[in-house]
Amino acid sequence: MNRLVVVSNRVPLPSSGQQAGGLAVALDGLMEKRGGLWFGWSGSISDGPTAALARVESAGAVDYATVDLTQEEHDRYYNNFSNGVLWPLLHTMPELMRFDRRDARVYQDVNSRLAASLQPLLRPSDLIWVHDYHLLLLPAALRARGVKNPIGFFLHIPFASPDVLGAAPEVAGLVRDLLAADLIGFQTDNDMANFAAAAQCLAGAVRVSSSALMVSGRRVRLGVFPVEIEAHAFARMAAEMERAEGCERLRRSLQGQRLILGIDRLDPTKGLIQRLAGYRRLLEKHEDLRRRVTMLQIAPVSRKDVGSYQKLRGTLDHDAGELNADLGEADWVPLRMISRATVRPAVAGYMRLARVGLVTPLRDGMNLVAKEYVAAQNPQDPGVLVLSRFAGAARQMDAALLVNPHDADAMADALDTALRMDLAERQARWRALWAAIEHRSPVIWGRSFVATLLRATDPEARARRTPASFPAAEQLVPHALAPQRITLEHAELEPATDPRRLN
Repeated sequence: MNRLVVVSNRVPLPSSGQQAGGLAVALDGLMEKRGGLWFGWSGSISDGPTAALARVESAGAVDYATVDLTQEEHDRYYNNFSNGVLWPLLHTMPELMRFDRRDARVYQDVNSRLAASLQPLLRPSDLIWVHDYHLLLLPAALRARGVKNPIGFFLHIPFASPDVLGAAPEVAGLVRDLLAADLIGFQTDNDMANFAAAAQCLAGAVRVSSSALMVSGRRVRLGVFPVEIEAHAFARMAAEMERAEGCERLRRSLQGQRLILGIDRLDPTKGLIQRLAGYRRLLEKHEDLRRRVTMLQIAPVSRKDVGSYQKLRGTLDHDAGELNADLGEADWVPLRMISRATVRPAVAGYMRLARVGLVTPLRDGMNLVAKEYVAAQNPQDPGVLVLSRFAGAARQMDAALLVNPHDADAMADALDTALRMDLAERQARWRALWAAIEHRSPVIWGRSFVATLLRATDPEARARRTPASFPAAEQLVPHALAPQRITLEHAELEPATDPRRLN
């Protein structure tokens, strides 16, 4: 069996004891079952120049290889370019983007350095699976160093339309370098279609089928692979935690009120300001719900060094305080806000208690919180999921109450419907949502991607790859520094296909 090499910006080192993020939750099960190498940033900042060789530690069947970043790399590669440019751009929020060519250069340098550190660890039969927007240049950087192994890339966040991408001067180079991968996966068919259009407009790719592009004589496969959760395990956790002391305290504090629950990182894409506006509108329109409902929003602070996140924290604190001051009473607080991270088992218990799960991102790659909320419910007395139609999960979970998060009145109406919904309808909706997730898992998701990557490559194609087939590392970015004029007149898209049908 080919060894799987996972590459991500951050590696969840077992020795660190840190809380697992979304990527780790999705991949841990697959890595534990399959084994392999997990490579990326350690999470540590070095005081001086970093070592060329990665540090390796092992746990079970998985080797974890990590490198440190310098402070400048962390600031420019991670904060400024990855999260200050790519994150808002790919979420179709270019107005939040702050582009600086120095940041773009460091982003390129870090991708090149990671490729140089990974190359000595690779074996000829390895399958390389690169993850997310921090590492868009890595496929080409590896090819420039002569790596012929199959390379897959999966984007966990959305991919914007080509006209939106044009706001970033680097975008043409990023798209071209990503096309050095053999398989590029996305959360939804819309994201795949947007990338295919960008590849045609910006990189000269030719669409040869609904799931393949031709680039400089190479075939690049595209696929849709919605990320999944371990639904049965999460359901068991929620049922156990419902009886834990923390959940009992929350239940007692509600004093019979129905709970609306939101769980999100503090992030401009999560629609937190719009969510509070919708909740406020609910209480304004339906005064009979006051003292009968309360909302708990858990929004742990993230990316504190990014300006848009700092501004969001101030706005959210202001709006939350104003909501409670205007609508609250001496013995009733309509909104409870927590800005600290909460451990996953406790969150599972809170979800089981909540009559409404409110998940309203302005745009999201998938959103596993929506799936976890469904898994956490008591089938005999389930809550109702109110979900943004702009979350990737909405394509699988159309039995939820779907809303436009920009429409406060529509959100208020959906919340009112959810709170008053009778048991029979709640059960019917829950059964439909459960059916969408019960037979899926991160392991099945990962195996599907790996199997498609194997089918997308063959020994003859790999043998034809030479370093000369790809640009040298120092040539990866400069050609894209000028703003791009983008046109869609030649970008005709075909319907997306299920990745299991790729051959």
